[in-house]
Amino acid sequence: MSAEERRRSIENLLGNAKEPISASKLAAQFSVSRQIIVGDIALLRAAGIEISATPRGYILEQVEKDKEYKIACRHTPDETEDELNTIVDLGGAVIDVIVDHSFYGQLSAPLHIYSRYDVDAFIEKTKNGNSSLLSVLTSGIHLHTISCKTPEIYERIKNALAKKGMLYQNNE
Repeated sequence: MSAEERRRSIENLLGNAKEPISASKLAAQFSVSRQIIVGDIALLRAAGIEISATPRGYILEQVEKDKEYKIACRHTPDETEDELNTIVDLGGAVIDVIVDHSFYGQLSAPLHIYSRYDVDAFIEKTKNGNSSLLSVLTSGIHLHTISCKTPEIYERIKNALAKKGMLYQNNE
């Protein structure tokens, strides 16, 4: 199989996948190194294919997107799991996290968290990694882009986070 055929196959696999596929799994399937797959993904992205990296692997961006909203939150790192579970339990998906850094300006990271399984995987990586949550840079203040099928779902999420004291409202 040529490199171009492998990339087309990767695109097809990701397009038909119901959940993210790890680089290691793709590497095993095509009998190449994980680094070759990472390079293939970079080339596919450069060709305009919308591929996102999640804690569980690669996914194609949704073709038909739900409505996206920005929501401002503030909480401690220990409350992150509760925040994310609240959003997914009420029918939302956490697309990314955004912070406004005093030196670098806006920093964002894709999350693509759709379920408690995804939350668990994300939290596990934060515990085992050498990195910190972006919200640590801004005293817990951060934005999420969340995807919801209806405005009512967004309102339920907003209300639930407000009740938990996690919805950021600058009253100073």
